[in-house]
Amino acid sequence: MELVVHKIDGSATTRKVALDDAIFGIEPNDHAIYLDVKQHLANKRQGTHSSKERSQMSGSTRKLKRQKGTGGARSGDINSPVFSGGARAFGPHPRVYNFKLNKKVKQLARKSALTYKAKQNQIMIIEDFSFEETKTKRYQELLANLKVADQKTLMVLPETDQNVYLSSRNIEKAKVLIAASLNTYDILNAGNLLIVESSVQKINEIFQK
Repeated sequence: MELVVHKIDGSATTRKVALDDAIFGIEPNDHAIYLDVKQHLANKRQGTHSSKERSQMSGSTRKLKRQKGTGGARSGDINSPVFSGGARAFGPHPRVYNFKLNKKVKQLARKSALTYKAKQNQIMIIEDFSFEETKTKRYQELLANLKVADQKTLMVLPETDQNVYLSSRNIEKAKVLIAASLNTYDILNAGNLLIVESSVQKINEIFQK
């Protein structure tokens, strides 16, 4: 698959970049995508939720009423889960949600996500560029020139560029990642992938390891 390289002003150049079919043209594996996205979201969970059980509650342990003869259900102390303001029965406690996923499965998932984007014509190749200063307006103009200003975009850079990253940070639907940090969730979450020309080689190197 070959794509035309675009300038940041939106015009097309005479150059084309070939996307490797072993990365952008495989048979997608939906289950691998599901597992990778599930792990990504699980790793983002703090797991700090907590609730108190009866033994952790502060309150009188005096029996509220006698056991028999009241005509109602028997009851214990005020900390019982059946009473308003009482303890929580089987409530959540701090835990770690992380789980292991094999590297080959993660790699298959990322290839599958890239393949879907290629099939849906949601990949655009941009010539290498950089900003001399941090300017949100410059990045907004870039997106407007490429006619994706109103869509979710993921810019893929070959290496860290603080000026480009900081320029995009205040734009709600824009995200910038380096090629080494590409993940299935962000690929699929973006409406369009804006891949910088030199990032294509970086992606090829990552998936050949």
